[in-house]
This record gives sequence, structure tokens and C-alpha cells, in this order.
Amino acid sequence: MVRIQRRKLLASCLCVTATVFLLVTLQVMVELGKYERKEFKSSSLQDGHTKMEEAPTHLNSFLKKEGLTFNRKRKWELDSYPIMLWWSPLTGETGRLGQCGADACFFTINRTYLHHHMTKAFLFYGTDFNIDSLPLPRKAHHDWALFHEESPKNNYKLFHKPVITLFNYTATFSRHSHLPLTTQYLESIEVLKSLRYLVPLQSKNKLRKRLAPLVYVQSDCDPPSDRDSYVRKLMTYIEVDSYGECLRNKDLPQQLKNPASMDADGFYRIIAQYKFILAFENAVCDDYITEKFWRPLKLGVVPVYYGSPSITDWLPSNKSAILVSEFSHPRELASYIRRLDSDDRLYEAYVEWKLKGEISNQRLLTALRERKWGVQDVNQDNYIDAFECMVCTKVWANIRLQEKGLPPKRWEAEDTHLSCPEPTVFAFSQLRTPPLSSLREMWISSFEQSKKEAQALRWLVDRNQNFSSREFWGLVFKD
Repeated sequence: MVRIQRRKLLASCLCVTATVFLLVTLQVMVELGKYERKEFKSSSLQDGHTKMEEAPTHLNSFLKKEGLTFNRKRKWELDSYPIMLWWSPLTGETGRLGQCGADACFFTINRTYLHHHMTKAFLFYGTDFNIDSLPLPRKAHHDWALFHEESPKNNYKLFHKPVITLFNYTATFSRHSHLPLTTQYLESIEVLKSLRYLVPLQSKNKLRKRLAPLVYVQSDCDPPSDRDSYVRKLMTYIEVDSYGECLRNKDLPQQLKNPASMDADGFYRIIAQYKFILAFENAVCDDYITEKFWRPLKLGVVPVYYGSPSITDWLPSNKSAILVSEFSHPRELASYIRRLDSDDRLYEAYVEWKLKGEISNQRLLTALRERKWGVQDVNQDNYIDAFECMVCTKVWANIRLQEKGLPPKRWEAEDTHLSCPEPTVFAFSQLRTPPLSSLREMWISSFEQSKKEAQALRWLVDRNQNFSSREFWGLVFKD
């Protein structure tokens, strides 16, 4: 879930400067409101776009009054601020003048600004990106920016070169993105080093009398990574306590059964009692690393990890996780875990980094130090703020180039900004009867179809005309 934490625009400014900037903001919003109401006089938008409902106007009268009062003193031009239009209504903001360092842009979800001459960029949220409505025809000065922090299962066609390269700017889980979100689930280095939830090994050994060595907590069953097949097979070789809806054999307390409780202190205390946790992602993509990996590290539990092939680039230390990819079969993995479970010295080697508070991975340290956003930190911008400001700043940079008579810099996404391989199934899961669940079969066929969808969408967008769903699907299923 996307967490939106808006910081106050004028905090820490000098009183006079703050007052001037606020009045400028009010005046701009009033002028934009005039344009908005003018647009609503038409029964529909141009170029075949359906008319959007008018934004709530309960604030307009107040803003208009303040703006008109200030307008007698000084004229502020609407053309001073480029408009960033969220085509996916992620933020819910009908209009906000946002400050991004020395630059300011007007951010809105209101599509009536589609044809405004100051609209410079369209912002898309990947999960909500669909072919039913796109801002076409696309003008030369219209940049497209994609924010997508989630798994490919949410929108497969974005993960193919024909579609991802439609965008000028990206913020994705890939380190190659313009705004990398690879560490989006990690608050800080301090939480990794924290011993708050750490259960001493001697206590964990005593708890083994009633707890399995491994714990598994999943309620999203049979995802593209085929993780449940692996865990099911692993369970035939070693004991696993499985909470959640997938392969459940143990129940959480009633107050912790809601998935929203997975960040609750009570849930943390239960998981922290285990020696190992099966940390399996729902998709296998480079740099797609979620709380499934970071949570056990914070709690002092050794993650048995399956997911991002590039995970070794992000480990706190060389020996902080057990990687499923290093074992040819669940049988071998089970044997290795039993060995660690029975040998305290071998087990402690995996938590030594935490006990000593030593993180040796310079890539991880640098990424957290240099990122321009925070996680659950009211003193920092969140990653949506950072995404908006990245686009705003780049748009302004091009405006200044053009003012000097220079050509604007053309930013383009690359296929490395969002890419995942085709979903596969484990060899042993193919031998089951029935060999595959209908859901797992769906992921493979869905990926194959998404290639055709990506090609069809690219052709239609490059044509630069509005198109219907019927036209799109006709191209997808064309022989």
C-alpha cells in the first residue's frame, strides 16, 4: 500500500517570505480554477475523452477572495508554473502548488487540465495504468512519468520494452530507474542494527520444544514465483509452522489475523521467537525486495530467501541470509537448516552482524544515505513526494534550456527500469497431479499475452490517436 505523508509547504520559512509565497499559491489556484470552470462549459473533453466530474469547489470561494485581494497589489501570471497532471488519481489532490527546492509545480488529478498549455507532464501509477483512457494525442512537450513500486503481477505489460520505453521518467524498484525504490521497505540502517526484538539463541533453543525451526506467513497464495509449491515440498523434509491462508497449519491469535497486523508489535514478538523464516517474494525480479526480506533481519530471524536474483547486492553482510537458489532441491535446504538448528556456532554466524551492529555492505549503506526520501519518517519527504519533485525539477531544467534557445534534454526510460523474466514453476511441482493449479497456469499464460498487449499498445500510442478497447484487443488477438 502506498503511504502518503504530506509535509507542510511553508514550514521553517521566514514570516514575510511565507506570506508572499502563500498568496502566490492562492492566486495561481484561483487562476487555474477559472480555467477549470471554463473547461466544464463543454459537455465533453476534446479528442474523445470523457468529461470528468468537476472538482469540489468548497475551497474555491475562500481562495478566490484571498486571491482577488492580493491581485489588486500585484499581478501573478498563471503561466509561471508548469502543471503536473496525475493521470492515475494516486494522491487524490485536486490542486496543490508544490515546492521542489528552488522550483514549484502545480500538481493535480483533475483531467480538465489535459489541454492546458502549461501542462508539461502526466504522472502514472503503474497498477492503475490501463488502455481505456490515455492522454492522447501526446504533444511534443508532454512528458510521461511512471511510478510503480509493485510486483509485475499487478500489470504485466509494463514490464516489456515496448511499454516501459513510452515513459520519460521512472520510479520503480529497479536500481536502474531514474528514482530507484529498491529500499522502499527499509526504514533505516538503525532498524537493522536494533536489538529490540532479538530473542537470545538460548531462549530460541528452549522454544524449539513447541515451535518449528522454520516459520512461513503468507496469505497471497500461488503467485507467479510458485513459492507455495516449494514450501509444500520443503514441508515433507522439515517441520514448518505456517500461519496465514497459504498452507496454514498454525493459527495466530485472533487480534493478529488481519493482514494489517503484520507490522504490529504482537506479530513481531511471535515471529522473533523463530530461528528461521521462509522469506519468499511473489515474483522473481532483480531488485524486487519487499518487507519479506527486511522484516526478519530487523527481528533477528535468519531469512531463507527466494526472490530477487540480485539479493546478494543488498545483504547487510555476506552471511546474513540463506539463499534458496544455492540449493538444488528442498531436500538439501532442509538438511542444511537442520544442521544449523543443531549447531549454535554455525547458526550464530548468520546473526553475528546484528549482534555486533556491523553492516559491511557499502552499496546498501550508500543507497540509504543518498536516497532523497524516507520511510515512515515525518521529517523526510516520502517517495511519492520525491517522484513528483524529480519530474518537476527535470521539467523546469528543460524550460530553462529553451529560454536560452537551447533544445530540451530528452529523458527516456530503458527496459532495465522495469523488467522481470517469464514466470516459471519448480521442476518437482510439474510432477504433481494435477500438475499445476489454474492460478499458476494463469500467470504463465498472462505473461505470454502481455507481450502481445505491450506491442499493440506501443503501436497505438505511436500512432498518437485515441483508440477504443475494441481496437486494442483486436490487435492483441490478431492472427
